[in-house]
Amino acid sequence: MDDADSDPVELGVELLAHLEHEELSVAEAMDRIETVTTNPGLQREILDTAAMRGVIDREDGLVRPRTRGTYVSFEGDVVVREGDFSCERCGASISTGHFVQFDGGELGPFGSTCIRKVLGRE
Repeated sequence: MDDADSDPVELGVELLAHLEHEELSVAEAMDRIETVTTNPGLQREILDTAAMRGVIDREDGLVRPRTRGTYVSFEGDVVVREGDFSCERCGASISTGHFVQFDGGELGPFGSTCIRKVLGRE
């Protein structure tokens, strides 16, 4: 799927569905959602849609994924490409981009440290 055709709400919901933490603060969840969109309305829609679909529980300022074991696999779900990129999380100029492949589209590029943070490995 072409990045221009990716639905940011679907990508954000998929990202939340694959969180590796038992719970995150809403602020930590927003840090991850910001890699999909910086539009506050879309960010709110992502959280609301994920909660409505039963992907996450949201209460007392915490986000809890409802499914366990659906983590992103670095071997199968992350594609690494060489080129001139800007990290979607921190904005740094990178020559190796890490892209997460979701059903709803591709998320990235991220540098090697930021990909781990976005996916909850750090």
